[in-house]
Amino acid sequence: MSVLTYPEAIGVGLLQGVTELFPVSSLGHSILVPALLGGQWKRDLNVSADGSLYLNELVGLHLATALALVAYFWRDWIRVIRGLISSIAQRRIATVDQRLAWLLVMATIPVGIAGVALDKVFRTMLGQPVPTSVFLALNGVVLFLTEQLRRGGTGRRRAGASVAPGEEDLSADELSDRRITRLSIPHAMLIGSAQILALLPGISRSGSTISAGIFRGLNHEDSARFAFLLATPVIGGAALLKLPPLLGPAGNGLRGPLLVGSVAAFIAAYLATRYLVRYFENRTLIPFAVYCTLAGLGSLVYFTIG
Repeated sequence: MSVLTYPEAIGVGLLQGVTELFPVSSLGHSILVPALLGGQWKRDLNVSADGSLYLNELVGLHLATALALVAYFWRDWIRVIRGLISSIAQRRIATVDQRLAWLLVMATIPVGIAGVALDKVFRTMLGQPVPTSVFLALNGVVLFLTEQLRRGGTGRRRAGASVAPGEEDLSADELSDRRITRLSIPHAMLIGSAQILALLPGISRSGSTISAGIFRGLNHEDSARFAFLLATPVIGGAALLKLPPLLGPAGNGLRGPLLVGSVAAFIAAYLATRYLVRYFENRTLIPFAVYCTLAGLGSLVYFTIG
C-alpha cells in the first residue's frame, strides 16, 4: 500500500491544484511526474499498484480543488443555487440564473454516470506511464486543432463578448452568464460530456470542456468560465466518493499528509483559477497545446527507449 509522505503530499497537492485547472491533465501529471522522478516517489505514487490508495489520495485532494473553485466563484454559486431553488419552487425557467443552474445540472449528468461506471477501468488499466504519455500528446493535438478550426483571432473572440443595448450596467460575470445561457440544454450536455474524456490519464478535463465550448460557439473566456463552474460539482462529488476508505483503518497514517496536501492544493487551485480567468480574456490554448504535445512525446520516448 502506498504511503504518502509529507513532502510527497505537498508536491502532489501543488501539482494537482495547478494541473486540474490548467488544460494539461492533473491525472496525467500525477502519473508521469512520480514515474520520471523514480525512487521512492515512483514506488509510493503508483495509481495502478495492487492495494494502492494513491488514487484515493489524489481524488481526495480534488475536494480541496473544488473548495478553491467555490471560494473563487462563491458569488456565482449563490446565484446559481438561488436560481435552482426558485426554479423548482416556481416550476419554471425564466431568469438567467435559473437557466444557468439547470444547464449546469444537466451538463453534469453524463460525466457523473460515466465516472461511476468507468472510473476504475480507465484509471487502473490505462494508468501507466506509456499510455498516459500518448494521451497527454493527444490532448495537446486536440487543443491545437481546436484553435486551428476556430481561427479568426482576437477580434472574433472579443466580438462574442460585446455588450448589447440594455446590458451596460451588468457585471462581466453577469454578461458572461447571459452568453452561456444562450446554449441549448443538449449543447450544454454535450459540453459536459467532454469531461468523460478526462477519465483517460493525460486528457485534461478543463481542456476538453473548454474545447467543446469553443466548438459550440462560446468564446475562450466564456468557455473557461463554464468549464470551471462545471468542474466544481464533478470533482467535488468524485472526491467525496473516494474519501471513505481514507477515513477508515486503511487511511491510518495518511490523513495527516492528505490534510497538508489539501491545503497546498487549495492554494494552488485558487491562484491557478484566478490566473486562467484573466488569461482567457484575450489569449488562446496554443501554449498549452505545445506543452502537452512536447511533454507527452518526450515522456513517451523516455519510457519506451530510456
